[in-house]
Parts: sequence; structure tokens; C-alpha cells
Amino acid sequence: MSRFFKNSGPFFLQDIAKELHLEVVLDGQRLQNIPEIALGDIATLEKANADSISFFSNKKYLDQFQNTKARVCITSEKYISYAPKSTILIISENPYVSFAKISHKFYDTKPQLEDAIANSAYISPSAKLGKNVKIFPNVYVGDKVEIGDNCIIHHSATLQNCIIGENTIIHAGVRIGQDGFGYAFDKGSYIKVPQIGGVTIGKNVEIGANTTIDRGTIENTEIGDMCKIDNLVQIGHNVKLGVGCIIVSQVGISGSTEIGNYVQIGGQAGLAGHLKIGDKAQIGAQSGILKDIEPETVCMGTPALPIKQFFRNFTALKKIANKG
Repeated sequence: MSRFFKNSGPFFLQDIAKELHLEVVLDGQRLQNIPEIALGDIATLEKANADSISFFSNKKYLDQFQNTKARVCITSEKYISYAPKSTILIISENPYVSFAKISHKFYDTKPQLEDAIANSAYISPSAKLGKNVKIFPNVYVGDKVEIGDNCIIHHSATLQNCIIGENTIIHAGVRIGQDGFGYAFDKGSYIKVPQIGGVTIGKNVEIGANTTIDRGTIENTEIGDMCKIDNLVQIGHNVKLGVGCIIVSQVGISGSTEIGNYVQIGGQAGLAGHLKIGDKAQIGAQSGILKDIEPETVCMGTPALPIKQFFRNFTALKKIANKG
């Protein structure tokens, strides 16, 4: 039972299976008549009990799956034979997705506010807010900022020079629309380049705590629909993210780099400026990207290499080191 969020359970097994359109299996047999079992909570494989529903999708945790006390477990077809006899299985092509949907049934994690806008938040008179916007304490919303319907702006976020699309979640401490980092060098000194652009954030975006997105120099920095950005990410001026990108914690993206649709970037990766990253590219954690990446390329390392070449080089270096 979660200490911080209210449990809406119990829910019955047959209702969960029906809602998700999934089959139920016990002892390797598909059940036509699903037993009337009430499930009181979600739980990890290790902590689950006869009242719980859990999930298993990663073979690294096979031992935990084989020894779980969960009454019900969501898993895929290939793991049916490994399940404990006492555990009822819900069979899903994507157990993690199914578990996420079930978790939303048990727990509503949307923040609650007595007032839609906290008294300590500052909202510029020239800002425009959509319907059902929630703004938490100490948020700053600057001049001419626009926030779409159903957005949630968490504590101490700062929004300047930006337009936020509907259904977007901005977590605590996020800074959007601050100065881009631009200087011109002239005779031994630096001249600051005015950053007169803005930031546009698409629909259904989520931006993690303490992430910073700089405004553009002349045109806008752009974050596409459905992008999910983790905590502590730095996005420089005039960067463009396509639709559905996943950016993990501590990534740094330098100015004017253009990233395609559904690109995934692992934690602590660094991208130089003025690059083009193709659609559905995958960049491994701690990679250094110094040149353009073709669509659907999987790469890793500094400087980054295609993943197969990276591991070939890594293996070769190990052999050379062992010979020494």
C-alpha cells in the first residue's frame, strides 16, 4: 500500500482481463471461466502476496518471477512455463504497458490542489491560460506566455517566452525560455548576442524536474508533440525535437541541433551543435555525438560509432590489453 497515494482498489481479475482484452492462464491452461478474485494492490515480484497483481517482462528477474507470491502476474506468452503453479497469469504482448494501465486504475497520481492556481504563483496579466490548468506554488509565468488546456505546472517552475501545448506536464524547477548561450568574440572580448526567439512545446509533452530549455536566438526552440524529457536535461537555443522523442536524464543538446521523430537518447549523452539526428535513431548512454546520425542508427561511445562497430572495437581493445 502506497503511503503517498490513495488506492482505489480492490478490482476483480475478470474485470481487469476484460478491460485489457487479455487472456488468463493457470497451470499452462487458458481459462474460459475466470475466477472471481479480488486484487487489492499492485506490487513488485518480490513484495507481492496473495492480494497482489505484479508483472514480469525482463529475464534478468526470472528468479524473482519463479518464486513470486503474487496471486496474479502479467507476463508474455514465452514465460508461461516458468510461472509458479499458484500464480494466475494475464498474457500480454507488452506486459509493462498492460501493468501501467492497471496501475492507473489502482492509483490516481495526478496532483491535487485546493485552487487551480496557487496563491503564491505569479501569472503575468498578459499570459493566457487554457481550461483546467493547474499551477503549483512559486511558479512564475511571464509576459505573453500561453499555456494550453489541461496542463500541470509543478512547484517553482519558470516559464518565459514560451507557448505550451495542451495536456503537458512540467515538473518542479523546470526553466523554459531563458537566455540562450550566445556570444560573439571581438578583439579579445565577448559581445552578448540577444536571444529574441522563444520556445514552443507541443501537446502531451512531459518535462522532468530541473530541466532547462533555452529560447532561440531569432527563431524558436521547438519541442514536438509527445516528447518525454527526463530530469536535469539541458536543451540549447534553436534545438528542434521531433515527435515522440525520449531524452533521459543529464543529456546535453547543443544549439541548433535538429532531432527527428521518435529518437531515443540515453543518460548523460552529449550532442554537439548544428547536427541532424535522423528519425528513430538510438543513442547510448554517455555517448558523444560529434556528427550527423542517419535514421534508425543505433550508436554508442565517444565519438559515437554504430553499436556493432563499437563492441567490435571494445572487444579488440580488451584482447590487446590482455596480451600486454
